Amino acid sequence: MAGAAATGSFAGSFTDRGGVDAVIEEAPPVDHRYPSRAIGTVRMCQDSISVVDPPGCPTKCAEVQVTFTRLDRELPAPEPARPGDAGFDLRSAEALDLGAGGRASVPTGLAIAFPPGYAALVLPRSGLAARHGIGLVNAPGLIDSGYRGEIRVLLVNHGDEAVQISRGERIAQLMFVSLADPHWEEADRLPDSERGTGGFGSTGQ
Repeated sequence: MAGAAATGSFAGSFTDRGGVDAVIEEAPPVDHRYPSRAIGTVRMCQDSISVVDPPGCPTKCAEVQVTFTRLDRELPAPEPARPGDAGFDLRSAEALDLGAGGRASVPTGLAIAFPPGYAALVLPRSGLAARHGIGLVNAPGLIDSGYRGEIRVLLVNHGDEAVQISRGERIAQLMFVSLADPHWEEADRLPDSERGTGGFGSTGQ
């Protein structure tokens, strides 16, 4: 997918995302009920796998529009760190000290809306985890399509020392996934499988 023309103060395109292309553009109108809030759209394009013989047929492209509102205009719009990355960076809207073993619900200054049939997952950043032992209490955090509030990240410090989080620092990643539509059917007995009821540790060390 080619980049879209900018219609606001921010625009960017990201291509060759390993089957996912994204275009971010900030566009009017501004919500005049909240003059400090900027409104934009994130368009994500995901190639589906086409099971056709012979191979080599063109893939189909489904576009998912995600509308976002920056509740804090001083923070940048969501974007991946590099072309090809799956996650969109989430930033802290406040500075805080996270003590060893401590937890905090951190605002991101971002609210989003996307269509049913998709979910957004809040994932930890590997750099923070490796350097400081910072993770997410509920990793991955799940955002349903009907949620319209501010995204908050539940950080936890697994390390032995306090960690300072700066305002605007990248603290998590947001990834969009498509959902299955399961049909539930109650049965007196489940079909047999090779694994059966084997649970934790059933495959050995």
